[in-house]
Amino acid sequence: MNELTADQALFLLQSVYLGSLKNESRITKRVLEAVPPGKCEHRPDPVSKSAIELVRHIAIAENRFLETVINGVFDVNAAALPDTVKTPQEVASWYEQRFAKNFEALTKLNGEQLAKMVDFRGLFRRPAVSFAMLGMVHTIHHRGQLSSYLRCMGAKVPSIYGESYDDAQARQAAGD
Repeated sequence: MNELTADQALFLLQSVYLGSLKNESRITKRVLEAVPPGKCEHRPDPVSKSAIELVRHIAIAENRFLETVINGVFDVNAAALPDTVKTPQEVASWYEQRFAKNFEALTKLNGEQLAKMVDFRGLFRRPAVSFAMLGMVHTIHHRGQLSSYLRCMGAKVPSIYGESYDDAQARQAAGD
């Protein structure tokens, strides 16, 4: 990958990534909250992550990628959940608070910080700003896995990219 200039990196963050990050975070929070507390151990196959493992992974990893942009280094130990955060709803709340803090920090970065080359576990090097998109795509992937668990757990599937069946049924029942 060619190195980005500071101006290009700043443009990417401010004009392309920030709006998508904010929108995707709202969707992610709704999917995390939709997991029923009593169904956390649900997994469609023995090799699959359980619902709570996915919930935790999504919340932690997305913030880790944002903190990579902010700190200019990929830290595999960053963004650990406190021991008191256990239920999907508690994880969703932690995720929302941590995301808001990180989002605010992103908006204050300058082009040089965003263009800094960051090593990802010795596998590749990319400009720091690119980890915002990498994290978002990673979250979308795992959020898709988790959303496919919801109906099997007896939960309602929230709207993701357009109205879901469950949200449409709730709207119709409310007479809207």
